[in-house]
Amino acid sequence: MSEYLYPTNDILFSLSSVANIQRLTPYLEDAIDSDLLEAILGEAGKLAEQVIAPINRSGDQEGSRVESGEVYEAKGFKEAFKAYSEGGWIGLSGDPQYGGQGLPSCIATAVNEGVQAANLAFSLCPLLSLGAIEAISLHANDELKNQYLPKMLAGEWAGTMNLTEPAAGSDLAAIASKAIPDGDVYRIKGQKIFITWGDHQMSDNIIHLVLARLPNAPEGVKGISLFIVPKFILDNNGEPAQRNDVQVVSVEHKMGIHASPTCVMSFGEKKGAVGYLVGQENEGIKAMFTMMNNARQGVGLQGLAIAERAYQQALSYAKERKQGMKADKSGKAAIIEHPDVLRMLMTMKSQIDAMRSLIYVAAVENDLSHFATGEQSKILLKERLCILQS
Repeated sequence: MSEYLYPTNDILFSLSSVANIQRLTPYLEDAIDSDLLEAILGEAGKLAEQVIAPINRSGDQEGSRVESGEVYEAKGFKEAFKAYSEGGWIGLSGDPQYGGQGLPSCIATAVNEGVQAANLAFSLCPLLSLGAIEAISLHANDELKNQYLPKMLAGEWAGTMNLTEPAAGSDLAAIASKAIPDGDVYRIKGQKIFITWGDHQMSDNIIHLVLARLPNAPEGVKGISLFIVPKFILDNNGEPAQRNDVQVVSVEHKMGIHASPTCVMSFGEKKGAVGYLVGQENEGIKAMFTMMNNARQGVGLQGLAIAERAYQQALSYAKERKQGMKADKSGKAAIIEHPDVLRMLMTMKSQIDAMRSLIYVAAVENDLSHFATGEQSKILLKERLCILQS
């Protein structure tokens, strides 16, 4: 049984015939023709099948580990992330001003389906990085964008989202982490839990986006600010230098994604972790929800990706497993020859096709909502996008 086969034809059909990606043509300098689309997806398929899928099972068996305050990922993951980054995949739909390729995000969605289906644990690292990139792009000042986006879009630095706390859970109003002004920076103190890929050795730096409260901030969600807290503080040349006051306390054990280090993170056990304000004070929740909305689309795509992987394995097994006799009594039958098994496989396939169509329609609508001019058009497109995502 093969590890995973990227469903290029099914994805092309959903993008072209269902989601009608050509609707984006008037907004693009260069049209996305079928040849270009097939070339991109062909290379994405090779990456998923040949580089990322083979380390899925071994990664889950080995898992990640903490040694001397550092998290080490499973064997092969660093090399796979390097191949992913050097291929330019993380910056596929990024702003060309910061080194991105400027392609529509729906094409990045098609690429990410393969990455997620091939290896969900691996895919969570770029998923969080992409969310951090979008939040910084939309809310940070130009200085922070110039410092962090080029390296993040190149895959040289990764990103995380630090939201949940031990005493807060999903209740953002109860967040207790503190941000104390210290000259041009802030000192961040507090603990965060369930931080996906909170630490690893796959990139030269990790850019944490952290929710915290300033002194005398209003109570509840109206008093939350967002900060960039890098694992390594940058020197005058913009390169990682001094280790920030950020530590990994432990790594969770989550079934099926043991290779994805879900960390308990501690900020500011000494002098306080150096942080930089993203956007305006007490408006961090707006910036964080940029990441959350990005993650919602990514997590929805995970459902499709895992369903496709499960279907492929079920189909392969049904062709190999023999049970009962053939209709003509000439020998044992593969279970795919039994009508009820075939019905179940066809049900899986039809539901996956419907899921894919919905996701790619939403992805194209997302691009349209960014490209459209006119306030009324943007409102209508965003309302339609919300309906598709709900």
